[in-house]
Amino acid sequence: VLKDHKLKYQEIDFCAFPRTLNIFKYFSFLFKLCKALSQTKKLVEEFKPDVAVGTGGYVSFPLIFSAHLKGVKTAVHDSNTKIGLANKACSFFTDLFMLGLPVSKKIRHSQLVGTPIRPEFSEKVNPTKVLENLGLNPKYKTILLFGGSQGAKALNTALIDTVKQLVAENEEIQFIHISGERWYQTICNKYGKTNRVMVLPYSNEIYDLMHSCHLVVCRSGAGTLAELVYCKKPSVLVPLPTAAANHQFYNAKVLQSVGCATLVEEGNSLQKELYTVMDRILNAPNNSILQTMQENFSKLALPDPITASQRIAEILKQL
Repeated sequence: VLKDHKLKYQEIDFCAFPRTLNIFKYFSFLFKLCKALSQTKKLVEEFKPDVAVGTGGYVSFPLIFSAHLKGVKTAVHDSNTKIGLANKACSFFTDLFMLGLPVSKKIRHSQLVGTPIRPEFSEKVNPTKVLENLGLNPKYKTILLFGGSQGAKALNTALIDTVKQLVAENEEIQFIHISGERWYQTICNKYGKTNRVMVLPYSNEIYDLMHSCHLVVCRSGAGTLAELVYCKKPSVLVPLPTAAANHQFYNAKVLQSVGCATLVEEGNSLQKELYTVMDRILNAPNNSILQTMQENFSKLALPDPITASQRIAEILKQL
């Protein structure tokens, strides 16, 4: 991606903080930390930045620490409501801590700026055209399903049986299921000849699909939440259970707390719970639940995601 946009980059040799009882892993971490600090110190000296910015992940820490020692202004951005370990460490050395979502504990020099999303989300969309191009009926209630850029096996599996039940019981609903490249053929085979289901391996036009649907069922990564907030789309959120510090669960709670989303945790009864929740939402009289969920977005005190990039740039200029 960086090469495609002709942006300069420098790789460093570093690794995540080990969470194990293996003492050798810690020695390896310390060695790589020293090496990464040396690399980033040299980078700061040669590049002479006005500001050093970290966007989360362990790779941010060496740069932020080295820049701080050299007297360079520093900033970090964390999109999640539960701050990651690397950004917690960075927070002691930053002049600005930018938040994508509200956090429960106060962080020094913090400011809520939102999480940037692709500018295409702000473009006008013709849902009728989008759905007809997919061979779907624009008069039907449309549900968008996806589990992330790589798909999600457990979520995909639970959704298949849920969708089969729902389309059998309601002739005026349809589904767009983005499976992920890895699971595409398997999921197509499992759906078989199920009516009113369009399976896609991936979509670069997620903004068109999100604007054209009535309900979204997905994971609760911060980027996805920012897109849901901008589009004001009711959702059923299934947090990735293996996400670091369970941060997707806490992200989902932000939308659930004001009634924009329903949170369903992944477990042995995932399929049953998904069916119960989706059936209640989709078959409510006069679309009352969908309408209420959409109206509840007005209760969210979050910055506009579409202008987050500009907001972040202006704040950094002022450091």
